[in-house]
Amino acid sequence: MPTFPSLEDQLDLITKGTAEILPLESLKERIQQSIASGKPMRIKAGFDPTAPDLHLGHTVLIRKLRHFQQLGHTVIFLIGDSTALIGDPTGRNVTRKPLTPEQIAANAETYKEQVFKILDPEKTEVRYNSEWLDKLSYYDLVKLLGQFTVSQMLEREDFHKRFNEEQPIALHEMIYPIAQGYDSVALGADVELGGTDQKFNLMRGRDLQRHFGQPQQSILMMPIIEGLDGVQKMSKSLNNAIGIHEAPSEMYGKLMSVSDELMWRYWTLLTDLRGSEIEAMKAQVAAGELHPMQAKKNLAYTVTKDFHTQAGADAAAEGWAKQFQQKAVSEDVAVVKIAKGAEGLSTAVDDQPAVAVRTPKLLQLAGLAASTGEATRKLGENAVSINGEKFSDRAVTFEALGDSPILRLGKRSVRVEWTD
Repeated sequence: MPTFPSLEDQLDLITKGTAEILPLESLKERIQQSIASGKPMRIKAGFDPTAPDLHLGHTVLIRKLRHFQQLGHTVIFLIGDSTALIGDPTGRNVTRKPLTPEQIAANAETYKEQVFKILDPEKTEVRYNSEWLDKLSYYDLVKLLGQFTVSQMLEREDFHKRFNEEQPIALHEMIYPIAQGYDSVALGADVELGGTDQKFNLMRGRDLQRHFGQPQQSILMMPIIEGLDGVQKMSKSLNNAIGIHEAPSEMYGKLMSVSDELMWRYWTLLTDLRGSEIEAMKAQVAAGELHPMQAKKNLAYTVTKDFHTQAGADAAAEGWAKQFQQKAVSEDVAVVKIAKGAEGLSTAVDDQPAVAVRTPKLLQLAGLAASTGEATRKLGENAVSINGEKFSDRAVTFEALGDSPILRLGKRSVRVEWTD
């Protein structure tokens, strides 16, 4: 009989990054039943193959599928080849243009190729909803539609808004959430994953499972990840996306361009690290034991290796370092020698031995600022770079600075050589 991790261990990974779980207690009960019986839960996520290429935003759900897979549960990657003929109306203010069956089939093949960069193909159940939706008779369809009212459909925010604005709502669009709900019945899903914008559709699966006498699935919703700008959702049309087929150097470089704040969200939603591990890393940064830039390098390397190879990630990291961190290194850059024990340079933390460098004092000793007060102001103005990266922290470890750090304030650069 298969053995599963404890409830606490499973929840640590399952709940990481989630926006909402409905109902949470039901999911806990299902996990406990799975542990007791040795029977894996059936975890479903559906994807309509409406475009040929995926970006990292699409992988948030796929990665959560992988987390369930790592815990020993049965993962169902559902390709909505039939529902793609309608097109999900979520977030749309106009009816989607229908795709041809040929376009859907071609896109579905590229989806399978791309998702197996994350999921284990030998442990993934790939299904197409044409298996059951295309077999429904007219009678079956009428019976399904009879479970819902027009007023229920208009409770959906997208439809409600379009109705109030007197925008057309095609009848076939209202079938979409019902068809998605029937997928859960056909698959006997214990848990269905979706984005926060999918809540209406996901709830219809619970409705139909109740109607057909099945236990109602739990719903796990993931947030919509922001793009490189840190504001709008990741989208190719907004030019803020990272495609999973982009070259390693391109992917690594784009990840290095995100803000320090967004970096933690990417760690949470785009990697397999548990929530407890990410919190430990944050604590290291807060304590000055790990520089934020190094944490971002680790993120870029981790994600790039996931979608390419270790060799590709190594080359991307090396290329980025040469291009950006060493761009200020040239023969005409002034060299200044600074003693590591210079008065006022080091700072102690919690009565421990000196572990960090006071950045304002370092800039003053390097001759880039007349005083520590001026240096502090420049840090606040985001006018300081260290090793090619904008820097605003008041303290930094010797380890993060490296053996020969390049300091830049405004248009002036110097290379520091440490002395004992």
